[in-house]
Amino acid sequence: MLAVSGNRRQRAARDRMASAALEYAAMGWPCFPGAHPPAAGDRSCSCDRIGCPDPAAHPVSAAWAHQASADPDRIRRWWSQRPQSNIILPTGRVFDVFDVPSAAGAAALDRIARDDLPVGPVANLGDERYLFFVATRGAPADEDEWWSCHLDTSPETVAETPGMRWHCRDSYVVAPPSMLASGKEAAWVRPPRDEPLPDPLRLLEVLADSCE
Repeated sequence: MLAVSGNRRQRAARDRMASAALEYAAMGWPCFPGAHPPAAGDRSCSCDRIGCPDPAAHPVSAAWAHQASADPDRIRRWWSQRPQSNIILPTGRVFDVFDVPSAAGAAALDRIARDDLPVGPVANLGDERYLFFVATRGAPADEDEWWSCHLDTSPETVAETPGMRWHCRDSYVVAPPSMLASGKEAAWVRPPRDEPLPDPLRLLEVLADSCE
């Protein structure tokens, strides 16, 4: 009986990941399967890379930028083949994402509420990082002045905004309810709603101040 119950819990968890990906797709948000924590063993990531630099928080394929899709049939097929996969959301298409340490994110939300500022969806990555979803800048002429992904840059070295990352074109984020390498789960603090995303520049100052 315990084994059956455990299997049911595992199936429910897998079904929940696929259902979440389909919900994002219904909103017009392209998705792609991501690596996940292994069920057992001494590794922190399901990929084959020894010493993975971003365990359970990266796409399963280098072709993610071209293959990410909001097509429900494709998403069903992906998650039927990889039912434990986390959910990767490409940025710079429908939205950009400000990625800040959790303490800075919580402080920013307090100020946003106090000053009645616009805010969109906000996700919590295991109490380590907060993700603020904003309207995308697309491909601006000054794009080289901004960092696009924590995998190939070190924004912590930027004195004005330590620890702050702006995910735009050619980057991505891990979406709820993905399981993190820490064993915690990504979760929505403010879930997506059917409303316009805020202007990133209106939130940039608040988030930068909170990171100081």
